[in-house]
Amino acid sequence: MICSMTGFGQASSEVDGVVYTVEIRSVNNRYLKAQLRLPDIATYLEGEIERVHRDAIHRGTINYSLRMKNISGQALFDIDENTLKTYIQRLKDLLPIGDGHSRIDLASMLSLPGIVQPAVPDEAHMQKMREVILSLTDQALELLKQSRSEEGKAVTVDLLTNLDHIADRLKAIGERVGVVVEEYHDRLKNRVDQLMAKAQLKIDEDLLSREVAIYAERSDIAEELSRLGAHLTQFRECCQKGGPVGRRLDFITQEMLREANTIASKSADTIINQSVIEIKCAIDRIKEQVQNVE
Repeated sequence: MICSMTGFGQASSEVDGVVYTVEIRSVNNRYLKAQLRLPDIATYLEGEIERVHRDAIHRGTINYSLRMKNISGQALFDIDENTLKTYIQRLKDLLPIGDGHSRIDLASMLSLPGIVQPAVPDEAHMQKMREVILSLTDQALELLKQSRSEEGKAVTVDLLTNLDHIADRLKAIGERVGVVVEEYHDRLKNRVDQLMAKAQLKIDEDLLSREVAIYAERSDIAEELSRLGAHLTQFRECCQKGGPVGRRLDFITQEMLREANTIASKSADTIINQSVIEIKCAIDRIKEQVQNVE
C-alpha cells in the first residue's frame, strides 16, 4: 500500500527529572528535507537524528522538534560568572564618581551575549540523553509512519476509483471507434449522392473507398488507447507494490495525459471527445492526489 507524505507522530518520557518530548510532522515535498529543532544542550545529536529520518522516510518535509522540561529543579544551563563580573566592572567604570543613584539590573544582564550558556553534560549524561532521545525519536517516527500509511489508504482508494472511471471511458471509446468510420462512410456517400444526382453523374466507388480509408487512417486511435490502457495497468501495479512510488506515479500520470490529448486531437467524433474530457478530468484528480504520495 502506498503512503501519504503528511502525518504526525509524538512520543514523550520523563527521565531523571527531565521530561523529553519529541514531535515529528511531515508535509509534501518533491524531495526529503529534514528541519530539526533541538535545545542547545542536545545539538550534538543533530546529525544522528537526521540520519535516522533518512533511513525511515523517503520523501517529504520533516519538521522535528525536541523539547526538554526540567521538573527536578536542576538547571539545564550555566551562568558564566567571569563574563558577568566583567560586564558589571565595566559598567561601574562608566558611572560618575560618587553617583549613588545608579543601579545594575542583574536580571536584564542575563540576556547579554555570553552570560547564560547551556549546561555541558559529562560523558555519561550525554550517553543517557542520547539513548532517551533516539528511543523517543524511533517511537515518534513509527507513529508518523502509521499516520502516513492510514492516509495513504484513503489516497489509494481515490486513485483506484479514478482509474476505474478512466477504464470505463476507454472501453466506451473502443466500442465507438468502429461505428465512427461507418458513420463517416454513410455521411460522405449520402452527401456525394446528393451532389451527383444534381449533376446526373455516377459516384466512383473506388474513390469513395479511398477517401474513407484516409479518414480511418487519420483518425485511428487504437495505438493511443492501447498505451493508455497499459499505463492504467502499470499505475495499479505501483499502487499494489507500495513503497516510495510517488515520483513514478507522477511520471505515469503525465504519460496518461499525453495519450488522452493525442486521442482528442485525432478524433472528430463528439461522443468520443466527451469521453476524453471525462478521462482528462479524472487524470487531473489523480495528478493532485499523486502530489501527496511518498
